[in-house]
Amino acid sequence: MTNDKINKGALFTGSCFALITTAFTFSIRAGILPQLGIQFKLTAEQLGFINLMFFLGFPISMIIGGLVYHSFGPKRIMQVAFVTHTIGILMTIFSGGYASLLVSTLFIGFGNGCTEAACNPLIADAYAGRDMNKMLNRFHMWFPGGIVIGSLISKFMTDLHFGWQAQMWVTMVPTVIYAVLFYGKTFVVRKEEVRGSLSQHFLAMLSPLYIFLFICMAFTAITEFGPNQWVSVIMSNSGASPMLILALTTGLMALGRFFAGPVVGMLGQTGVLLVSAILATIGIYMFSTVTGPLAYVATVIFAVGVCYFWPVMVGTVAQRVPGSGALGMSIIGGIGMFSTAIFQPFIGSWIDAARIEKASEGLTGGALELAAGQATLVNMITFPVILIVLFTFLFFWQRKAVVAPGGIEAH
Repeated sequence: MTNDKINKGALFTGSCFALITTAFTFSIRAGILPQLGIQFKLTAEQLGFINLMFFLGFPISMIIGGLVYHSFGPKRIMQVAFVTHTIGILMTIFSGGYASLLVSTLFIGFGNGCTEAACNPLIADAYAGRDMNKMLNRFHMWFPGGIVIGSLISKFMTDLHFGWQAQMWVTMVPTVIYAVLFYGKTFVVRKEEVRGSLSQHFLAMLSPLYIFLFICMAFTAITEFGPNQWVSVIMSNSGASPMLILALTTGLMALGRFFAGPVVGMLGQTGVLLVSAILATIGIYMFSTVTGPLAYVATVIFAVGVCYFWPVMVGTVAQRVPGSGALGMSIIGGIGMFSTAIFQPFIGSWIDAARIEKASEGLTGGALELAAGQATLVNMITFPVILIVLFTFLFFWQRKAVVAPGGIEAH
């Protein structure tokens, strides 16, 4: 095996472990959210602000990384990712309260955004040619796949009465692994000029279609990440395991994305987005009404609904607004995470308000928590319902549009 192949293999494997770190910080954080609330006496709204910092750091670093990728380089971006991941994880473990949790979570989100900004073009450059799409898809499998692993780890550690600090230490394992794999390696960067100038990319992003997709992405992201991020709080008294729900959701998403090509080929991009919005609406509605084993049925419907949102939205930008370039795809991903950040405190405040309302009706204990969670899910139905309207319009608007070939899928 040549040194070039060994180097590319190490870069790819390191990128996968970096994405697993992102997935662990997402899933394990979701699993320990109730414990953080109890230990530090935090309201659901305060937990929402902690979630906000996670999703706020991500788009900031992702967009900055996309802008400076060719001048700063992927190696340095991943060094920043390692430093910010490590600082954020250790600050969380040794946190003294609400303020330090806010700062530590921002660092973790920043590291996750650096990973996204560096590894996508790194893999595309390392495997330029016919293997590029295959390797990018294999890389992106590890976001939902890593969430499955992290969710199960969190559940088993919680069941065995391990504290939340011990669970956060687990997230350092893939962090150290990707740093070791990247150490001393030559990072592949293609030398040819990037097509189009930044001004041309920005001009393309002012097109009506891009602006429309920009708005849609804000709602697709919160439809996917809203229920997922709050599953431990909302579903903890439903008679179903919250972390098993999260693991089942992300496992199905990973499987669905593996078969994304044939599905999009059959329904088309706009058809997939419309059907996904309908299924997501049904899934969230079922979450708000069912308990026990039926919650797992709702999980299947919800997972199939949301699994194609992110990759198809990014692919739609790549194919239907090709002039926006890589920056256009970074901005779309950034608004998805930024939207998720903005809505987190609102979701937390909905839970708090629902608890007060249901408590006034005489509910207490687990019954109170279940009723408050289901009332919050009713509010969340608004997001995919808006998408049904938007994607119906998009379906007829783009029905006869000619799209550019290609496009990159992302989680």
